[in-house]
Amino acid sequence: MSSDLEKIVNFIKEHHVLSLATYGDPELSVCNLFYAFDEKEITFVVASSDDTTHIQNILQNPNIAGTIVLETNTIGKIQGLQFRGTFSLLEDKNLKKLYFKTFPYALAMSPILWKIKIEYFKMTDNNLGFGKKIIWTRSSL
Repeated sequence: MSSDLEKIVNFIKEHHVLSLATYGDPELSVCNLFYAFDEKEITFVVASSDDTTHIQNILQNPNIAGTIVLETNTIGKIQGLQFRGTFSLLEDKNLKKLYFKTFPYALAMSPILWKIKIEYFKMTDNNLGFGKKIIWTRSSL
């Protein structure tokens, strides 16, 4: 794993909620989702009902964008991650196990699980210098 991707993965592991933006006809949607992350597949696993606006949008257009952010008022500690990818129904049993290992209480709810296959990350990390950006794309694997 490249050192840039390792920095991104370490940031992801420190958090558990992402913001997701979707677009479908006729509307935009933004929501927050709990996630598990698989660093081998560079994939988020999330749970969501298929009657939500964001899932209805995804069924029309699987291309998504999202963020994970550290909330801080200290300029030198600002960190945030933007990502783009494709969202689809999860079928991989190992990724399902990962989600339920991360959120064991979710088993009782029998949620529908989805995956977000990441194509692009852009991380801002002021710990590395003011305005420092790290870019990763799947094509760089």
